[in-house]
Amino acid sequence: MQPVARGYAGDPMTAHLPDPVGRPRFLCDAMLGSLARWLRFFGFDALFLLPGPADHELATRAKEEGRWLLTRDCELAAAGPRSMMVRAQALEDQLIEVFGRLGLRPAATLENARCGECNSVLEDVTREEVAEAVPPHVLATARRFRRCCGCGRVYWPGSHSEGILERMETVIRRLG
Repeated sequence: MQPVARGYAGDPMTAHLPDPVGRPRFLCDAMLGSLARWLRFFGFDALFLLPGPADHELATRAKEEGRWLLTRDCELAAAGPRSMMVRAQALEDQLIEVFGRLGLRPAATLENARCGECNSVLEDVTREEVAEAVPPHVLATARRFRRCCGCGRVYWPGSHSEGILERMETVIRRLG
């Protein structure tokens, strides 16, 4: 059976290429799904794999694609030089741990966010392009729309994005 990968960004032929902005890329094991989603909100390419692949397969894939392997599994964390054991249990603490250990200082913005579901890039689209995909009230009131290039999910500013930004600001503030 083929392991299911959530967030396999774009074309498999280009998945191994480095981030065009030079940011680190991540592969999160099955225990770190929430962390992967929030790394995406911060604009990082973060794959999340469902349970199934053996440790050596995860380590090989991370190495081949130039990704940091993030895990809560001690044995898997020892798999290579770009593997990181995430010790924190709470999501905000996990983000702070990863950012701090890698010397990352992300911004509290959703401008570079990737799709929270599949990890693909988001593109700006017109109101007309998403008219059939969003509720009428949202269509009439939202000032901006973005659509995932992978799964087609549509995003717009709302109370949910305010909550995401507040949490991002908290993480950055705590990061120092």
